[in-house]
Amino acid sequence: MIRLLVADDQALVRGAIVTLLGLEPDFEVVAEAGRGDEVLDLVHEHRVDVALLDVEMPGLDGIEVCQALTKAGSPVKALIVTTFGRPGFVRRALEAGAAGFVVKDTPASELAEAVRRVHAGERVVDGALAAESLIEGANPLTAREQDVLRAALGGATISVVARSVHLSEGTVRNYLSSVMTKTGTATRVEAASHARDRGWL
Repeated sequence: MIRLLVADDQALVRGAIVTLLGLEPDFEVVAEAGRGDEVLDLVHEHRVDVALLDVEMPGLDGIEVCQALTKAGSPVKALIVTTFGRPGFVRRALEAGAAGFVVKDTPASELAEAVRRVHAGERVVDGALAAESLIEGANPLTAREQDVLRAALGGATISVVARSVHLSEGTVRNYLSSVMTKTGTATRVEAASHARDRGWL
């Protein structure tokens, strides 16, 4: 039996995935989570083989969970199952250690097959997303530019952003100027939205 954990902050979606996968004769759903920061403890407690993770969850997002599992040297295979089929998310998830990435409208039989393939050590990525990811290329933003842009997402002032990322206001302006050039946008709010929509943040 392949022991599964399903983590999704939307209870209805999580319940549907659990029910569908529970119909498979070789699967056992041994744990569920509504928050990303619950996953690590549950994985160890229930000896999970494959963790199905949403990208956007409270606590830790699915990509951060993948990073934490990888850092901990966990043998658990992570499969991202999300509504947010953005090429930037695919690249970030794979770099974080995810073994697969599929979207939630994947047919149940294909999702079950993706779980089996990931468990067997294969890497599984939605074909259309993989192609789009190759065409779009790598995230052009540096890690520090991403930090500054995340802090600016809500439209915070330069001084607030500078305090939250522990940089001077001048340095923050320089980073934001660079980001706007790279994204071809006119304001930091546009730049943040552009980057978020592509899964770069």
